[in-house]
Amino acid sequence: MGKVEDERAFFSEAWVEPPKKEVAPVEKPHYHGHRDRLRERFLAGGPDALPDYELLELLLFRLIPRVDTKPIAKALIARFGSLAEVLGAPASLLEEVKGIGPMVATDLKVIAATAQRMARGEVRGREVLSNWTQLLDYCRSAMAFEAREQFRILFLDKKNGLIADEVQQTGTVDHTPVYPREVVKRALELSASAIILVHNHPTQPFSITHDHALAH
Repeated sequence: MGKVEDERAFFSEAWVEPPKKEVAPVEKPHYHGHRDRLRERFLAGGPDALPDYELLELLLFRLIPRVDTKPIAKALIARFGSLAEVLGAPASLLEEVKGIGPMVATDLKVIAATAQRMARGEVRGREVLSNWTQLLDYCRSAMAFEAREQFRILFLDKKNGLIADEVQQTGTVDHTPVYPREVVKRALELSASAIILVHNHPTQPFSITHDHALAH
């Protein structure tokens, strides 16, 4: 007989499936457990239980979900000094820190704007002159990293409650023009009984003293 072709492979060796390679279980990144612990500490002790860089970490968890944000938070604090100053920094300076892109910088500025509005609400209608620390914190959050000198006026009522907070003039990096006539005119328009005048120094560390904030 002639050679019969085994075209359907009836007589070939049975195919044996190769053994499957064992796949190692996927481990969660080490910072996942850290995030859980940090949240638990915040829930148990509130914001006062965390230093600035850890509170900033909590913010960055949502903004940068798949990255270890602890080094980024520490770098931001090292660059700007405090959580308030990080939130007060311009987006362009925030983006100079490794790990902070345009979207994250914008999100931080949104958080800063929210904090400023809350601070304004806390000060408004209260005796701001009787709480110097609160006044300093408010001005620092609003002006700490302004790139140009800014002349700001807080208008107060008879009980030293805040009527309005307005930027009267914005100048260059080292000069802000002040026009007393305009200040008085605006105070009369608002029926203000007192004013606090504040201006910043962009080329120097931010601080406010009684020489910078004058009550009349």
